[in-house]
Amino acid sequence: MDLRDRSVLVTGGGRGLGAALGRAAARTGARVVLVARTAAEVEAVAADIRSSGRQAHALVADVGEEGAATTIAAAAAALAGPVDVLVHNASVLGPVPLRPLLDTPPADFTRALEVNLLGPLRLSQAVVGSMVLRGQGLVLHVTSDAGLEAYPAWGAYGVSKAALDHLARIWAAELADTGVRFLSVDPGEMRTRMHADAMPEADPSALADPALVAESLLELIRDAESLRSGSRVEAARFAPAASR
Repeated sequence: MDLRDRSVLVTGGGRGLGAALGRAAARTGARVVLVARTAAEVEAVAADIRSSGRQAHALVADVGEEGAATTIAAAAAALAGPVDVLVHNASVLGPVPLRPLLDTPPADFTRALEVNLLGPLRLSQAVVGSMVLRGQGLVLHVTSDAGLEAYPAWGAYGVSKAALDHLARIWAAELADTGVRFLSVDPGEMRTRMHADAMPEADPSALADPALVAESLLELIRDAESLRSGSRVEAARFAPAASR
């Protein structure tokens, strides 16, 4: 998919991969809408994009809150036109420091599911109908290897990501032949605040730069029509040749 003059909505757009993807998509000529809970962060990213002559808008919202999805979808369409690409990037880890399931408060587990799973479900419900009517669109679910591997102490996050992967597959099965595609992408370990919160002992220099991962996601979006809807892929597979 060519992103020039397309509307791209990215959650978790105030920092990390979401901010990097917003900047990268805007450079291709996309009209970008970034969503995040922290106003100062997301507004700064959008302002930085606009300072380079590109189109970007900031929305302050918590995707885990019931009712947020319809507000986000309506505002995004008003600001940048009907959404062509929806990226479910916003995530929370659950309680930190990470802890085993026996020590995980159910309220914290619930919060992880609200942001990482129910938020994407609700926002897709608010956006995908328009995509179906137009016969085109891409919904990208940002997942994790924690959704495949049973890592001790990663229960809330891992369960939510495993469910997110399956959510993408079910959407793909239900909306096959509509022109709307659903994919899950594992970005790998990145140099982000979330990774530092989860694994403070990790060496940042050994982690991927979110800006480079964002370029891989752009390649994935460009190649999306060659992939089976519902597929789960790794971002590294789409790394631009110059960064390999």
